[in-house]
Amino acid sequence: MAEKKATNITWHEGSVRKQDREKLLGQKGVILWFTGLSGSGKSTLAHHVEKQLAQRGNLTYVLDGDNIRHGLNKNLGFTPEDREENIRRIGEVAKLFSESGVITMAAFISPYKRDRDRIRNLVDEGEFIEIYVKVPLEVAEERDPKGLYEKARSGEIDNFTGIDAPYEEPENPEIMIDTGSTDLEESVETVVTYLEKEKII
Repeated sequence: MAEKKATNITWHEGSVRKQDREKLLGQKGVILWFTGLSGSGKSTLAHHVEKQLAQRGNLTYVLDGDNIRHGLNKNLGFTPEDREENIRRIGEVAKLFSESGVITMAAFISPYKRDRDRIRNLVDEGEFIEIYVKVPLEVAEERDPKGLYEKARSGEIDNFTGIDAPYEEPENPEIMIDTGSTDLEESVETVVTYLEKEKII
């Protein structure tokens, strides 16, 4: 699905470099990639990190799974092929945002390791921060904020991650947060502290 069809195209380098934008903003443009099961707390955590950073004067933006499927990726379903294309497009958008100097947060189940690794390889070392929002399946099902697990168990939804579609856990994420045992405030602080330690903010 990601086959290149455009021909006779040339990449144009801009006259303003990423480093110039970062200096202007007083931060580094990076991708914070929140991955985990549905109901793990990815979006909640990403939005609270965004709020905390905004209060500190940092420019951020959250790319959220459901929101993106309302527009950019509304033509994609949940087959393995569509999931791959969904994440590929988001990776390219996240790269553009980070190139602009924005701290870009992407909250997607993104169940396949190869897809996450492809995005990591789009940017320079240290600019892709994988955040594994870990939670036991039974806890995610108990939360079930959108009623999706119930629908998946009853057969109303096919290819649902954790039920009849796989989730490949990150092997070496930069950050791992177990939201089954860590409260939201502490989870936010873990992410912000990492960004401070790495001199991103």
